[in-house]
Amino acid sequence: MSAQNRNLHKEIKEKLNNNVMQTALSRFADQYPEARLKAYANVDNIEDLRDALRDMKRKTVDNIEQIANEFETSIKERGGQLYRAKDGDDLKQHLLQICLENNVHRIVKSKSMATEEIHLNTYLEQNDLHVRETDLGEWMLSVAGQKPSHMVMPAIHLDRNQCAEFFSEALDENIPSDIPFMIQTARRVLREEFLHADMGITGANFGIAENGAIGLVTNEGNARIVTTLPRIHVVIIGYEKLIPKIKDAAKILRLLPRNGTCQRMTSYMTMVDGPTPVIYKKGDQWVEEDRKLYVILLDNGRLKAAHDPKLKEVYQCVRCASCLNVCPIWTLVGGHVYGNIYSGGIGAILTGLLNSLDDFSKFSDLCIGCRKCESICPGKIPIPDLIDELRSRAVQEKGLNLPEKAVFQNVLSNRKVFHTLLRIASVAQKPVQSGKFIRHLPLFFAGMTKGRSLPALAAEPFRDRTSRLFKKNPEKPTMRAAFFSGCNLDFVFPDTSESVVKVLQNLGIEVVFPEGQNCCGKPVLGMGDRDTGCKIAKKNIEVFEAANVDIIISACPTCAETLHKTYVELFQNDSEWLARAQAMAVKVHEFTSFVADKYKKAGRLSPAKGKTTHMITYHDSCHMKRGLGIFTQPRALIKSTAGYEFTEMKNCDKCCGMAGAFGIKYSEISLPLLDEKISNIKDTGADTVAVACPACMMQLRGGLDQQAPNIQVKHIADILAENLPV
Repeated sequence: MSAQNRNLHKEIKEKLNNNVMQTALSRFADQYPEARLKAYANVDNIEDLRDALRDMKRKTVDNIEQIANEFETSIKERGGQLYRAKDGDDLKQHLLQICLENNVHRIVKSKSMATEEIHLNTYLEQNDLHVRETDLGEWMLSVAGQKPSHMVMPAIHLDRNQCAEFFSEALDENIPSDIPFMIQTARRVLREEFLHADMGITGANFGIAENGAIGLVTNEGNARIVTTLPRIHVVIIGYEKLIPKIKDAAKILRLLPRNGTCQRMTSYMTMVDGPTPVIYKKGDQWVEEDRKLYVILLDNGRLKAAHDPKLKEVYQCVRCASCLNVCPIWTLVGGHVYGNIYSGGIGAILTGLLNSLDDFSKFSDLCIGCRKCESICPGKIPIPDLIDELRSRAVQEKGLNLPEKAVFQNVLSNRKVFHTLLRIASVAQKPVQSGKFIRHLPLFFAGMTKGRSLPALAAEPFRDRTSRLFKKNPEKPTMRAAFFSGCNLDFVFPDTSESVVKVLQNLGIEVVFPEGQNCCGKPVLGMGDRDTGCKIAKKNIEVFEAANVDIIISACPTCAETLHKTYVELFQNDSEWLARAQAMAVKVHEFTSFVADKYKKAGRLSPAKGKTTHMITYHDSCHMKRGLGIFTQPRALIKSTAGYEFTEMKNCDKCCGMAGAFGIKYSEISLPLLDEKISNIKDTGADTVAVACPACMMQLRGGLDQQAPNIQVKHIADILAENLPV
């Protein structure tokens, strides 16, 4: 089915109701992190390894034509041939010509994502060639008519019973769902395929310019046989797999197996550096001659990416798929809902580069920007940032949808209109409001309150309370701070904003609230509308320049990251506004890290003593931990607060499923993530959950209100304010 005719929400629900897939993916996602760390147990510094790989890849992409020329020269010196294919059609036509010239009828293949990318098997079969995948997962998927759902483990979404059905269908035998039996059966069948094949086709994990060698990192050994038994070996390799020296292969080999399959080394590491002798039957006689080696270097958009100052970072990918292994979305829905060969965040980027921005746009919002992928990627690719870049380019090329355009350009960018609408909504919600929540909505809105309550807008926003709060500012302040509340803390959680002010005042700080401040712009920027995002950023910069303060405090990590980092990135090509954004950025502080530093200097950060009345746990927000790198300070503040005993929850830093508009647009994914988080909270036995992000507070409060109303959710600012002297 074409992407235009697909019902993505329907497909997602089908995957969520696929018990076999859910069991397989959840088990794998649960086991992977610990298994990966065990594989790194003998490594002194993982970050040094990642830095070395990243730096090598960056140097390579900056000299990609030279490296490709060296690789070609080395291939030819060893008796091989190299062809540069501009795209998939070019490659397929050239390969077919090779088959015709060499009287090829039967082909065996090892797993190759590049051949999946260009739909090579279908093309060869349409031209009357017999093609057999020899990787067990790929073989089963070819029988099932499916695409890989994972770059390393293509059939991870299947169980042994389904595999037995595919084996039985392919072989026309009754194959039991016994794994050892299926493996032995595969060996028996594939042995005949290997012996009668005229050509073997492999991909490559890397290609070395220095000596023309390619490296194959596998666990089944089928790739090694594909390179040795047939009389012709064809290597299909993308430009991104090229590396300069043989010593550079060690950087990949130390990271790829550990990240991809949680092994220090895979079962087979094969290096091929030119043709070798082969004995095969020619007519009625057995002959011995050198095997023919053809290497096809595939472009298909790769060289354009290599020369893109931002998107060239995709060359740091080694196709380990660890980004999928930790992605909260992929581990719920699998790879097929992404609609193309490559899935997950890196898959969205590759789809945009190798297919089109249209294809990218249809699935890019399945990335929630939690940065879990970036924290584990061996090449340190900033996957969410590259997705944001492609979103922006898609908007520049195609424009926004009319509803989004109307909201972004006429509402969010206009503070007075936006805030007026919020005030009207706070009155209009009263018929469905119950205390601080909206628990039930009528008609077709009912699904929005299924599984979680929605927060009610406050009757009195924070900005209407400032005049009385700031009367309590210290007479002789140590510094002057502006509070950037953000939308949630202003209109949804104004009590928490009051707590922020009280804590800062207790530290001897004068607090002001610039009335002209608006939304930080993250929702707009996240959808790729940088023009409107710049407009919002400029307004906020002007407002806080006029405030004449020493520091700017935000108790929302998303806002803090946007003010501190994103504004600076927005104006890289505008020297005037870049300087102004940088001047603002140095003043921006996230609330908990700032307070923890002040408490530490004042000797107030020691673990609290005395009787504890509450068991408390802490949820790390994505923007807080991986965006700002703040995670020890909130815990230190909690532990220093009297009356609380701290306990850590499982997967404390896994996304709660809110992620801004994602939590509403894809509620079918958001709610399972919320349910998992609530289950982990319950398992701690805590009666309080501490957070430092208002969006997470919104999601967790809404879920717990329906599932465990006895458990409270508190912002750390509220916890600290409760313990201030009266």
